[in-house]
Amino acid sequence: MTYVLEIDRDPPDMMREEVRKGLREWNLRVVPTEKPRGDFAVYVRDPASEVVVGGLWAEYYYDWMFIEFLSVPEDGRGEGLGRRMVLEAESFARELKLTGIWLDTFSWQAQGFYEKLGYSVFGQIEDFPEGQSRMFLKKRLD
Repeated sequence: MTYVLEIDRDPPDMMREEVRKGLREWNLRVVPTEKPRGDFAVYVRDPASEVVVGGLWAEYYYDWMFIEFLSVPEDGRGEGLGRRMVLEAESFARELKLTGIWLDTFSWQAQGFYEKLGYSVFGQIEDFPEGQSRMFLKKRLD
């Protein structure tokens, strides 16, 4: 079969799942699992407008949860919202009997915040962006 490559410099969100679908199917054939797999979210809503102003988004598979996003509204920082969201993710991961949680953050973001919650750095990319670093952290739950 001859395939056609298509370049999209501004792909729509729905195409992300289309691209991932084949990879997921392959992974499940190679490493089949009956373990839970899915998404998890915690939302922060403005009580007056009911608009979502932050939150946590994670996915879990292969016994681990990956926290993809954690966003705390600027005027809510320092009030424990981020900590509460991460603890909710940890509680849910424990319910699912997952091994642990991993995530990434940048040097100007929240490395210390996660370390206070028991996460440790297991990898780092220097100059991402220039003069900064991207860190990968994990926490085992077992």
